[in-house]
Amino acid sequence: MFSIIELREFLKNKNCDFEILAHDEPILSTQDAAKYFDTEKAAPTFIMDTDQGLVAFIMSTKRGKIDFNELKQALGYKKLKFADKSKVEKAIGYKTGSIPLIGHNLPCVFDNSLLIHDYIFGGSGDEIYTLKITPKDAVRLNDAILI
Repeated sequence: MFSIIELREFLKNKNCDFEILAHDEPILSTQDAAKYFDTEKAAPTFIMDTDQGLVAFIMSTKRGKIDFNELKQALGYKKLKFADKSKVEKAIGYKTGSIPLIGHNLPCVFDNSLLIHDYIFGGSGDEIYTLKITPKDAVRLNDAILI
């Protein structure tokens, strides 16, 4: 689990193109996010419970609702659902609402529609900071599967 200082150092050491944005309050909705960045580039990280364990899904907010059946078929899972909040916190140390794009140390699935953007915006692990990073760096650091 990274602190903001550790995250910044980690990303610098990995030669990433990024910025960590501070805000006065947690971002709890798209309206909150719009105060700080272009929400077309928002990339929240959802933790899913699968038959193969916990998996991080970095998805574009433009997709709307998640089609669990489609994802199960595409990725070969028998089970796929949102992970229980307490299970997530116990496994990765981050609370729901502050799940980071980088540093969750889980297998990762990345929405390839995010690759069109110069930068994406997502969690930093701290609810009052947002990580701005290139999609290619997010894919690289997560060793993500593209869908």
